[in-house]
Amino acid sequence: MATKILFVLVISYLIGAIPVGYLIVRIFKGIDVRTVGSGRVGTTNTVRAAGPLAGIFTAILDASKGIAVAAIAHAMMPASIWMKVLAVVLAVVGQIFSIFLVERGENGRIRLRGGAGGATTFGGVIALWPVAVLIILPLVLVVYLGIGYASLTTISIAFFSLVIFFFNALQGTGPWEYLFYGAATLFIVLYTLRPNLERLKNGTERAVGLRAFLQNRAERALHSDQTK
Repeated sequence: MATKILFVLVISYLIGAIPVGYLIVRIFKGIDVRTVGSGRVGTTNTVRAAGPLAGIFTAILDASKGIAVAAIAHAMMPASIWMKVLAVVLAVVGQIFSIFLVERGENGRIRLRGGAGGATTFGGVIALWPVAVLIILPLVLVVYLGIGYASLTTISIAFFSLVIFFFNALQGTGPWEYLFYGAATLFIVLYTLRPNLERLKNGTERAVGLRAFLQNRAERALHSDQTK
């Protein structure tokens, strides 16, 4: 039993840690995505580095990590809800802190690079309750396109999953253990996105979606007026 548990936990982290965004940008553009934009290897930064198609592939594959590890956990220990929950949480941890992207920082400390965890968190939600995609996806698109910040979009995935799993547990249609997934991933992405939250506070966070479009249009109009 202990061997099975250890295997599931380790393999879940390692699958989550596969730096698909890094690999895709290498294939598409031949560059290191960590040298572009935020330096992360998730969907948003792969779009910046290699375009929308690269971002789509990254999002799908990162989400697939959560689905894959849940399937492995269920196959190895089908009676354990906690094993499936811990597996998808560790996949998110691996996606954010990848052992395959270890490096030494400017202060000499070892650090693990990765993405922000949004797509893998979404994949984990789908793995735990597939119907959630019909609820979360539209809400996340509203946040992304309407509010216009990728960091808040990532946070919203974990937040909405926590709300959904709480509601399901309260109604008796889902296990209370799933609440741990929502709470744990929300804590993890909030911790990871501390620099983004600071930039949001200061008004310097990069915009996406409609907000980015409006900002770019305003900047072009201002530049046009200044050159007249």
